[in-house]
Amino acid sequence: MSSTTLTPPVRTRSAASKQLVSTFLPFIGLLGLCLVLFVLTPKFLTGANLLNVGVQASTIAVLAFGMTFVIVAGGIDLSVGSVAALSGMVSAWVFTTAGLPGWLSLAGGLVTGLVAGAVSGAAVAYGRLPSFIATLAMLSVARGLTLVLSDGRPIATAPSVSALGGDVAGVPVPIIVLVVAGLVAALVLNRSVVGRSMYAVGGNEEAARLSGIPVRKVLVTVFALCGLYAGLAGMLLAGRLDSAQPQAATGYELDAIAAVVIGGASLAGGVGRVSGTLVGALILAVIRNGLNLLGVSSFWQQVVIGLVIALAVGIDVLRRRSTRR
Repeated sequence: MSSTTLTPPVRTRSAASKQLVSTFLPFIGLLGLCLVLFVLTPKFLTGANLLNVGVQASTIAVLAFGMTFVIVAGGIDLSVGSVAALSGMVSAWVFTTAGLPGWLSLAGGLVTGLVAGAVSGAAVAYGRLPSFIATLAMLSVARGLTLVLSDGRPIATAPSVSALGGDVAGVPVPIIVLVVAGLVAALVLNRSVVGRSMYAVGGNEEAARLSGIPVRKVLVTVFALCGLYAGLAGMLLAGRLDSAQPQAATGYELDAIAAVVIGGASLAGGVGRVSGTLVGALILAVIRNGLNLLGVSSFWQQVVIGLVIALAVGIDVLRRRSTRR
């Protein structure tokens, strides 16, 4: 009788300790990485360099916040880099070619991302396409439309978009946008019905359906939100470059997925935190920044980033195995 009553608490404590380690592991990794780089190059922990790291992380982090929604819901979005480029290009086209006001330029970029994401979500939810295929198709369509609109040439951005590359009271605007976007994403994921539904769908789609959750609507919403964040990231990038580039954000979808996984999310769905995603994006930015300060070739930087991604996925696999046991 006593052994029966004692067993559940032990399991609960074990599960809680595993969850605690899983939650704080990315934070510990980031702190350890910063400490190592400080020892190797004292320039790393200067105020100017840390602001530079924040700016470098901003675009990937905003993309990754949107990707967190999709991965938590058990999907993947390979189109976010191309959608970001298309959003930035549409924003510039609205101002430069169509001659519309700057605020419409901002709205046009965001709406472009939202619509592109919703189309991918509809293909997954109602067309029953795997998210990998649906978003791979959107990757090609969005990049193609970007080239069509621009004729393969950069387009100047509106002043309202260029302002996203500036600063306010010495704080770079991309960092401000990063913080606001992260807070909104955290509220959606942790404090809304849609957010709870994302976890349910990612954990077990059939069980979620039987529980009365409108799975199709949730999936469309998830991808639409991801597209909206991609649109915001695209305008951040255009603001920093002071122009919309037809090949902007190429390969950024891989960095966004890596940031989410490094931050502790599971590619199997049902697990993920916005705070972890932010840490994952910062880890990628810190690695790149530190290697630049150390004079390491950009070719070797790709090798290091690839190894970090492989390590993060390996940890996710081990974590899932231990959970099943």
